[in-house]
Amino acid sequence: MSRVTMTYREACRQAIREAMLRDERVFLMGEDVGAYGGCFAVSKGLLDEFGPSRIRDTPLSESGFVGAGIGAAIEGMRPIVEIMTVNFSLLALDQIMNNAATLRHMSGGQLGVPLVIRMATGAGRQLAAQHSHSLEGWYAHIPGLTVLAPGVVEDARAMLWPALQDPDPVLIFENAALYNSEAEIDDPPPVVDIRSAAVRRHGSDVTLITYGGSLHKTIAAAEQLASEDIDAEVVDLRVLRPLDDATIMASVANTHRVVVVDEGWRTGSLAAEITTRIVEQAFWDLDGPVARVCSAEVPIPYAKHLEDAALPDVDKIVHAVRRTLGEGA
Repeated sequence: MSRVTMTYREACRQAIREAMLRDERVFLMGEDVGAYGGCFAVSKGLLDEFGPSRIRDTPLSESGFVGAGIGAAIEGMRPIVEIMTVNFSLLALDQIMNNAATLRHMSGGQLGVPLVIRMATGAGRQLAAQHSHSLEGWYAHIPGLTVLAPGVVEDARAMLWPALQDPDPVLIFENAALYNSEAEIDDPPPVVDIRSAAVRRHGSDVTLITYGGSLHKTIAAAEQLASEDIDAEVVDLRVLRPLDDATIMASVANTHRVVVVDEGWRTGSLAAEITTRIVEQAFWDLDGPVARVCSAEVPIPYAKHLEDAALPDVDKIVHAVRRTLGEGA
């Protein structure tokens, strides 16, 4: 096994390429995934290698091409459907929620939908409200789906193949702010369990629970807190449905204080679900209330100073931890 340095974008591309080489049933479809190379350049070069039968450009019709992916999956193919951004996935919500997520149940187990849907999510790039929201918590609400949010390069490389082996639909949310991030990883990468969270930093004073684009901010906050002799543990959920309750509760039992960092809105959020589960399962391990750092309850603004103000950041996480530990803001 060797070590290689690659960007998150390159990891996504290599994961698709390796899957297509391993299984001829795998193909990629979506808007501009072919000659253009994808809106975020993830599929650049794949058309030349695999041809238009396996790298398929689609019309601007999310409901149409997600529906086609569902049909292909039912018939035995292993489609990877790319939706340009999570906001546009709402145009295919009927297909995802009412068809892909329900067909196994409604057919009495006779039909599975082994479909992978990839989409960019998250803000921080001044693309305004229609291109910047974090709606993965909505999808994590839906039974019948597995929802993944790789926050590190290694997971971006390793999560796709096990997702393609799942007999039911898997959604992968790639935070667009991560595409240029770079890391050295094992080649080939280790097998990833797409049912488990990962502890990215061990600590004893407070648990920071997060995922996706907020992971690196949270780790940076933990390092800043370390300079103040506050030892923070960072749990990367990476799987939003099903949530890995065991890893979460073990960390709570270890630190007794919790801050949840979620780029989604606070009301009805994934952070709210995690908080409730902690109260239900680990209340007596807590030494104080669970705190949450979420996006402001507004459509994500275009202006950079307003966008920055709306999103979780290192300072907000650090202040939340200080308050949780009773040390003031």
